[in-house]
Amino acid sequence: MINTMNITSQGSVAILTMSNGENRHNPTFAKEMQACLAQVLNNKEHKALIITADDEKCWSLGIDTDWLMPALKEQQFQQIRDFMYAMDDIFKTLLLFPIPVIAALNGHAFGNGAILACACDFRFMRADRGFFCFPEVDLSIPFLPGMIAFVKKAMPYYRFNEMKLTGRRVAAKELEQDHVIEKASLDQQTLLSDALQFASNFDKKRAIFSEHKKRLHKEIINIIENENSHYIDNNLLIV
Repeated sequence: MINTMNITSQGSVAILTMSNGENRHNPTFAKEMQACLAQVLNNKEHKALIITADDEKCWSLGIDTDWLMPALKEQQFQQIRDFMYAMDDIFKTLLLFPIPVIAALNGHAFGNGAILACACDFRFMRADRGFFCFPEVDLSIPFLPGMIAFVKKAMPYYRFNEMKLTGRRVAAKELEQDHVIEKASLDQQTLLSDALQFASNFDKKRAIFSEHKKRLHKEIINIIENENSHYIDNNLLIV
């Protein structure tokens, strides 16, 4: 049963709406997100996917620290490892998704939420609300190698370097200038309209779209599969 997100369709476009407030990432989030992505693909009429949220302020604020910190304190390392691998599976699923994935950022995308947006193919964001931020430098949480690899495909290196090392919050207009997002939409209504118009233009065969992404992201997938495990298995997740 899926409780924290839902799927609707508009024409050939699937819309996955996260509906759990700040949409923080924990084992339940990972399980339900993967189930929703599978559900989208099961409908062969879907030609594109939009991922958005229904919160007034947030798209996703990343790792659920209310779950993670007690789990660390109680040394529930296997549960944490399982969660990290589950998130890696989500990132790989998005990177190899055989239809376009568009993140419609209706509000803040922080930390693992911003990373999730970078795993998508395209991004739109409201100009009137929300920031994009990697606060891990202030939280003593280093990126996994795979995260670094696919965030670099979503934004210019100089901007990623600056944001990663400062933790600075960046709004939509600046992200638009750096081509991190396709468009800084005026408000919530135009965000969804812009994302839908963009998504509706896609009518690609899944086989060729999938093969393009497999070849395009081959090195990233290899990093996720071969380098992340050292840090996850040895609980090297916080400095």
